[in-house]
Amino acid sequence: MRILFVGDIVGKPGKHACSQIIPRLVRQREIDCVIANAENTAAGSGITPQMFQ
Repeated sequence: MRILFVGDIVGKPGKHACSQIIPRLVRQREIDCVIANAENTAAGSGITPQMFQ
C-alpha cells in the first residue's frame, strides 16, 4: 500500500498547490491513500465545514 502524507496545508495557496499536485502524484505514483493535515486551511486558523466537505 502506498500512502502519501501531506503536512500542514495553509490557506488558499496551500489548497491551490494541493489541488494541482496531489491528483497528479496519485496517478503517477499509484498512491492508494492520501492523508493531509488540513487544520490550517482557513487562512491558517482552523478548517470550515465547507472545506471539510
